Amino acid sequence: MTRSPHRSRAATAVAVLICAAASAAAGCAAPGGLAPGEPVAPVSPQPQPEALWPVWSEDSPRAPGAATGTRQPPPEPLPDAPEVGPGGLASVDVMAVVKADKRMKVLTGKGVINAPGRAGVRPPVYLDLTGDGKQEMVVAADTETGRTALSVYAARGERIVPILFTIGRRMDAESIGHDLLVRTAPEDGSEQVVRYHWDGTRMTVVNDERRYTKPQDPS
Repeated sequence: MTRSPHRSRAATAVAVLICAAASAAAGCAAPGGLAPGEPVAPVSPQPQPEALWPVWSEDSPRAPGAATGTRQPPPEPLPDAPEVGPGGLASVDVMAVVKADKRMKVLTGKGVINAPGRAGVRPPVYLDLTGDGKQEMVVAADTETGRTALSVYAARGERIVPILFTIGRRMDAESIGHDLLVRTAPEDGSEQVVRYHWDGTRMTVVNDERRYTKPQDPS
């Protein structure tokens, strides 16, 4: 039996109409597209830098943040640091931690400071930089020469482990997500920003950029 071409075209047209009606009623959509009335997935906001010590940030240099890396042995716990209790690092005496770190100990003679302008240890800042839900301790000590040493300490059980140490001139620090941005002004007149990211062992450099400003015309 031969099917009439007119009947085939009519059947096709009816099928198209039925499909269109079903799509409108059921919210069908083209492959890869959104159905009518289907909400668009919200866009996650990108993290923005947040100053760790806002008071010190007013006169700090600003620069955009090339990937660098070093291979070093895993950091060891500070042998003379106090033990970490149930309250985490926030419950530990910051000066006792700094004095247990031989790289920072020499900078503790001026005590704790609460504002820029003189040498001393800035108030500690507690941030989750490793992404494990626990806060690390960030400590910075300003010197009389305008340089600042910054250290980050993490708790490993009851032990305290230094996971970052850096030093620079006119230092400011910011957090961006779980990363740490350290801004400095080297003596050559440039502006530098270094971004540190947790690599599972320590905070390592993932971005380092230096920008030179144009000298002003003396005339």
